[in-house]
Amino acid sequence: MVRGRDACWEHCVLVDATRQKVRCNYCHREFSGGVYRMKFHLAQIKNKDIVPCAEVPDDVRDHIRVILSTPKKQKTPKKLRVDRAAIAQQNSSSASGGAHPNHGSSGQHGSTGPSLLFPRPSPSAQPEVDDARKKKQDDADKKIAVFFFHNSIPFSASKSIYYQEMADAIAGCGAGYRAPSYEKLRSTLLEKVKDDIHDCYKKYRDEWKETGCTILCDSWSDGRNKSIIVISVTCPKGTLFLKSVDISGHEDDTTYLFELLESIVLEVGVENVVQVITDSATSYVYAGKLLMSKYNSLFWSPCASYCIDKMLEDIGKQEWMGMVLEEAKTITRYMYSHAWTLNMMRKFTGGSELIRPRISRSVADYLSLRAIVIQEDNLKNMFSQSECLSSMHCRHPEAQAIKSLLYQDRFWKSAHEAVSVSEPLIKILRIVDGDMPAMGYIYEGIERAKFAIKAYYKGIEEKYMPIWEIVDRGWNKQLHSPLQAAAAFLNPSIFYNPNLIDLRMRNGFQETMIKMATTDRDKIEITKEHPIYINAQGALGTEFAIMGRTLNSPGDWWAGYGYEIPTLQRVAIKILSQPCSSHWCRWNRSTFESVHTKKRNRAELEKFNDLLFAHCNLWLHAITQSHDGKCKPIIYDEIDVSSEWPTELEPSNPLLDDSWLDNLPLDCGGSP
Repeated sequence: MVRGRDACWEHCVLVDATRQKVRCNYCHREFSGGVYRMKFHLAQIKNKDIVPCAEVPDDVRDHIRVILSTPKKQKTPKKLRVDRAAIAQQNSSSASGGAHPNHGSSGQHGSTGPSLLFPRPSPSAQPEVDDARKKKQDDADKKIAVFFFHNSIPFSASKSIYYQEMADAIAGCGAGYRAPSYEKLRSTLLEKVKDDIHDCYKKYRDEWKETGCTILCDSWSDGRNKSIIVISVTCPKGTLFLKSVDISGHEDDTTYLFELLESIVLEVGVENVVQVITDSATSYVYAGKLLMSKYNSLFWSPCASYCIDKMLEDIGKQEWMGMVLEEAKTITRYMYSHAWTLNMMRKFTGGSELIRPRISRSVADYLSLRAIVIQEDNLKNMFSQSECLSSMHCRHPEAQAIKSLLYQDRFWKSAHEAVSVSEPLIKILRIVDGDMPAMGYIYEGIERAKFAIKAYYKGIEEKYMPIWEIVDRGWNKQLHSPLQAAAAFLNPSIFYNPNLIDLRMRNGFQETMIKMATTDRDKIEITKEHPIYINAQGALGTEFAIMGRTLNSPGDWWAGYGYEIPTLQRVAIKILSQPCSSHWCRWNRSTFESVHTKKRNRAELEKFNDLLFAHCNLWLHAITQSHDGKCKPIIYDEIDVSSEWPTELEPSNPLLDDSWLDNLPLDCGGSP
């Protein structure tokens, strides 16, 4: 019997039959495992490592959810299937020749739902029920749409994880539910949500005792007279927004910044803080050094994403590299400047884009160039097709210039070289660009990148050394620290690979242990336990532990197999649980500028800060939910830089309306 075609195929295409790899028609993300996993993607249901589709239309999402929620028919004996066929034929005859009783079976072999492709006849009343339900559904959808349109709510709000939760909760209350009032929203409900977040804060504090945490400081200036720093604290379980501070006039004041950072460290708990990440401005560097000298157990680090992006920016200043990057920009500007050319490009690239508008910084230029290289043949074919040749758009001088560029061997030679040289560094940037623990991988990543660049140039020094000098300058003068070397030393996938371990890793481990072993007892225990790790003795040398070196994340490996050396285990888990960057948080800067620009009395400011606290932490919680808080091992060679980056996440929405602060309830009052 031939199986019916799955209804999901209308919304995806098969791109690799061998690996059962399918591509979503809406967001163009690809998955291995066939159409079954694609259903969870389209239904926006988290399942293992499947990322929900952000572009799927609501009606498609709802249809796929119905498919998933419909129980599969159980297999029935052949004889019973034959009997059912006869009954179906009899029922068909009854439709024209009079009414007959329905003899269909309803036992354990009975059908639990209609076939999507071959629906059975249903009772005459069923269409009316379905029509009534659909009408109610359509009316509810329209009411929600009207609420969005009337209040200028961004459509992106419908992608929020809280959107469906809200709808489900309302439906659960049944008819007669009355939505909360204006007063209730701005008073008691705001307090309740804030209290829930504080309860979560307490759970995080318990987690910090085990995994340690990193304080993230994201600062910026509006270019005039306002400078703001946003402070949050992160661990593998999630990130918590603490507060924002107006530092205008103090941006270069090392003492002021040190005292501010110190107050945060004391609030979080010195014993919990492994590192503080800030930008690499001179005032922050010195404030970080003051912090480390006073609190010996913690580290200050610059943002790794910023430092690696700066390497790419400096590499882009080389004459040949700058030229090909600029030519790539010319191509993308042309492709995206006219609707006709954009549609043609998407037709020939199979819907693939050439730009990544949500990724800022230098890496976006390199990723665009990489996309152009991947689509080389398709872009050339586009300009050679009759549809393009006959169009007035392609006869324009600008189009002719682009066509000429796309057929220049010199351009493609430089483009392929630029991609080959930059991609090793972009892979590291992709590893560290997020809130997940990457501390155990950055040291190895830099070494691998340098080796890949040298190998591409076949060891010819005059070709690879200019790139190496830029990488070494950023690595040695800004980014490298004993903490990263110790993390590499404690990463079993690196340490037990004799080709990767080096003297700097060993020295970094020793230096870090001296700082983090705060008592003489800890130092003695680590000294005893160190050889057990070196020689993979006991539980560390079992078959499962050996397999886990590459199959488990470093922190999970230590948690699972390091129980015989508990002091070193505790320190290792803290080190390996830290991120390397702070720039993944796409804060909506206008929100914080609004908080710190407009003058308000104390009661208004407290309430606005309450809303800001709730808003920022709910946004961070949604990010944590998107990756389920799972730490996975990172394999450098398998990093796909074309996949979605954490910095491409939707930024938090601005909080610009403060009219709700007018006439606050008396219990919220305070002196001006």
